[in-house]
Amino acid sequence: MKSIFKKICISSDHAGYEVKEFIKELIIKSKISIIDLGPFVKKSVDYPDFAKKVSYRISKKKSDIGILVCGSGTGMAISANKTRGIRAAVGYNLKSTQLSRQHNNANILCLGSRLTKKKDIKKIVSTFLKTEFEGGRHNRRIKKI
Repeated sequence: MKSIFKKICISSDHAGYEVKEFIKELIIKSKISIIDLGPFVKKSVDYPDFAKKVSYRISKKKSDIGILVCGSGTGMAISANKTRGIRAAVGYNLKSTQLSRQHNNANILCLGSRLTKKKDIKKIVSTFLKTEFEGGRHNRRIKKI
């Protein structure tokens, strides 16, 4: 796994905890730096609290991108997108993930642990980490968000 980003952070809720740990290990094995913002045990938590941690860190430029995991990915995306400058996208397959980076310059990948198979998660995360923003006509659109 390769990354065009140097500073990555990750978080989840209780439904996404095991997938968060799986992703974290994949990234660490690839010798890419990652910061885990919790939770650190699998107990019931509120996903907006963890979406805020990641989105705040990115908005303050302490991390380049983030990964959020909940049951569907949708709750995390909705919560993260409330923060100015955040473009969180649910990566439900390789093409949606690739386009979220190329056309939308997504800075947070949201994943659904209950909807995405582990074998697909590895490919989706890898695609997110290595896909460049195309700029050009897409810049104009990003500025309107």
